[in-house]
Amino acid sequence: MKSALITGANGFLGSYIAEAFGQQSKVLKLGKSKSNDIVADLGSGIFELPEVSTVIHNAGKAHAIPKTKSEAEEFFQVNVRGTQNLLASLQSLATLPERLIYISSVSVYGVDQGIDIKENLPLKGETPYALSKSEAEINVRDWGVQNQVPVVILRLPLVIGIRNPKGNLRAMIEGLKNGRYVRPGKGLAKKSMVMASDVAELLTTLEKQSGTFNLTDGHHPSLAELDTVIAVCLGKPVKALPEILLKVAARAGDYLPVIPFNSYGYSKMTSTLTFNDDFARKTLGWKPRGVLDAIRDEFEKL
Repeated sequence: MKSALITGANGFLGSYIAEAFGQQSKVLKLGKSKSNDIVADLGSGIFELPEVSTVIHNAGKAHAIPKTKSEAEEFFQVNVRGTQNLLASLQSLATLPERLIYISSVSVYGVDQGIDIKENLPLKGETPYALSKSEAEINVRDWGVQNQVPVVILRLPLVIGIRNPKGNLRAMIEGLKNGRYVRPGKGLAKKSMVMASDVAELLTTLEKQSGTFNLTDGHHPSLAELDTVIAVCLGKPVKALPEILLKVAARAGDYLPVIPFNSYGYSKMTSTLTFNDDFARKTLGWKPRGVLDAIRDEFEKL
C-alpha cells in the first residue's frame, strides 16, 4: 500500500489533504502535537523518518502580521528552517520518496493588483511570509533536482472550505450569522480563490509531474459574489458600508495612525487580483469546481 507523509495535517488545508490521501494510502501525520503519528518540531532540527511514497509539506506559519523582529524571524524559523530540516531528514533515507509536494502561496509574487498573473512573474514579495515561502520554494526545488525526485510546488490564493474555516472566511461566516458582517463598499473587485477539497483531490492524482503551478477556480469571484452566496446559504442578509464612507476613513487613516485603515488598504480592498492556472490545467489535469457552486454543495452537506 502506498504511504504519504503530511506535515501540517491537523491544520485547515492539511485536514482535507489527509482525508483525501487516507482513502487510498497509509497516511502519516507529522507535527508538534501528540495527535500526530510523528511528533516533531520541524524548526528544531533533523529527525528520523520512515520511507514513504509521497511527501506533502503543508506545514508553515501564515495568517499573522509580525510586529517585532523576533516575530518576523519566526516565519523563517518555521517556513525556511523547517523545510531545510525536513529535506535533510529525507536525505538520510535509504529510499527517497517518489514525489515531493510543497504548498506555497501567491503572496510570493508581492502584488496587490493584477489580472491573469502567470507563474513566470518575478517574485517580489517583501513581507516575512512571502520571503520565507520564496526561499523555501528554492530549497525544495533544488533538493528535487539534486536527488532526481519530482517536485510539485503549488502557489495557492485564498483557500475556501466551510469545514473549520480560518481567517477572513471564518470572520465573514460568523459575522453573517450574528449580523455583524458589513461588506466594505460594493465588493466588486475579483480575487482568485480555490476549494480546499479540490486541492486535496488533485494531490492524490500526481505521479511523475513536476513544476510550479498556480491553482484557482477559474472564475475569480468578487467579494460581493462570495458573501452573497454564503448569506443565502445561511438565510441571512448582507449589509454594506457605503463607498464614500470607506474613502473618508481611508483618507483619515493616512493622517491618523490610530485608524487601522488608509488609502493603501482601500486600494488593496477594491483592486482586482487574479492568477492564471492554465499551466496546471494542461500539465496536471487540474479541473476545479467553481467556488460559488462548491460552497452551496458544502453547506447542503452540513
